[in-house]
Amino acid sequence: MSNTPMAASPLTRAVLEIDEYASGLGWDQPARLFALVDTARLRAQEPGLAAQLGLQDEPETAGLTPIEQDEIPADKPLDEFLGTIAWPDAVVGCALTVERLMLPPSAEASVPKGLSDKKLAKWVAEHPDRQEVRMTVGVLRDGTRDSALRLREKDAPTEVLTGAALVPGLAEALSATFAD
Repeated sequence: MSNTPMAASPLTRAVLEIDEYASGLGWDQPARLFALVDTARLRAQEPGLAAQLGLQDEPETAGLTPIEQDEIPADKPLDEFLGTIAWPDAVVGCALTVERLMLPPSAEASVPKGLSDKKLAKWVAEHPDRQEVRMTVGVLRDGTRDSALRLREKDAPTEVLTGAALVPGLAEALSATFAD
């Protein structure tokens, strides 16, 4: 993809590529799950699939290719769904992109106590300081993690925040999909 920095790690490039793909689909999208495979291994072992994905002309450098998985069931909580996933050995990592509402840290003190999850979600959705965010989180089998965050109000490739520890809970849930 055009906006992925060449100096970034293969995981950072894959996360940014997925973020750019999700951005092209617009907002208000369902969560999307991706398998991450070693591009060179994919080219060698599955040349037909690599050609179908347009990878035959990619440089020979180490990289990861994101492959979108089937749609995530809307009627199942994300954490429960992730608990059902097992990856084949060819998958070296996975990534997830999901949209959520978030509040600034300054709003934490005003959160009413004892709300059910449903009532808390409603409270956040009605809060005047809420922001819509798209989170793309990737993890590798070896524990390496990276994330990209994009705010809806600053929806531009130059406004994407990246870092390994931005969404630790989601990264942990994705890492658990590789547990034996």
